[in-house]
Amino acid sequence: MRATGVTASAASPAFGVSLGAPFGGTSGVPADAAPGSPMVAFQGEHGAYSEEAVAAWWGGAATPVPTRECADVAAAVAGGAVAYGLLPVENTLAGSVVATYDALAAAGGVVVVGEVVLPIHHCVLAPAGATLDAITSVESHPVALAQCRRFFADHPWIEARAAYDTAGAARAVAERGDARAAAIAGRAAARRFGLAVLAADVEDRPDNQTRFLVLARAGDPLADAVLAAGAPARTALLAVAENAPGALLRLLAPLAAAELNLSKLESRPTGAPWTYRFFLEVEHGAGDARLAGALAAVRDAARELRVLGTFARGGRDA
Repeated sequence: MRATGVTASAASPAFGVSLGAPFGGTSGVPADAAPGSPMVAFQGEHGAYSEEAVAAWWGGAATPVPTRECADVAAAVAGGAVAYGLLPVENTLAGSVVATYDALAAAGGVVVVGEVVLPIHHCVLAPAGATLDAITSVESHPVALAQCRRFFADHPWIEARAAYDTAGAARAVAERGDARAAAIAGRAAARRFGLAVLAADVEDRPDNQTRFLVLARAGDPLADAVLAAGAPARTALLAVAENAPGALLRLLAPLAAAELNLSKLESRPTGAPWTYRFFLEVEHGAGDARLAGALAAVRDAARELRVLGTFARGGRDA
């Protein structure tokens, strides 16, 4: 598929959100943008796993735009500051990334058009000359730290410290130059910030993976793309059920009756005390006639229903 939408150009308008800060950038087109390439927002700094996922989806033919929070990514897409966004949604070890669910709920007009599954191999990074025995603290994103519990159990003298991003933690460690401080991040961050790899593959399982969702605005060509009939697909939904006994069962029953596989169900607070919205993902073959009828019945049972999109499982439709 050919990505379209907002591309890097000297004539691009100023962003409505602060893209680039706190990474030394300002609102507008990144200085290293490739002319004509689609601009893709991701959470974190250059060198983050999310940036690797951008490269995996677009094959290097995109301009990655760093933002600080997941909500910033969705807001940039919704506001037209960038053509696309990419957010982590779940990891095979640490589970769901709830900030992504909240970002999707808050950003109207944003749809999911694809997914990327990326192998995640963590490294302990420190300034040149540091040794693992001398490290007293390691910082990283909380989701990354949760994927490396065995490392901290094996090195009980090392304190785990939360940071907003893996690559951001690597940058901070490089800037401080403290031989007692390290970061958990990927090899891309090590190369970018000139850090030494003190320990490689410290994730709890070698098959560790993170799934990312590709975001676009409703009406984008990728949102309207038709998958090949029968191709493995997912449909993502946001729903609010009535606060009554059996309400969630009634919402889910049409999917079971249609023999559609519900692969994910997450609840998140709506903001109003003790009320919740649900994020659902349904697996099916593209063009499955059962889906439309099931979704109509789900809509009848729900107080609110938003279809976030139907997209190919595991990557672009072949």
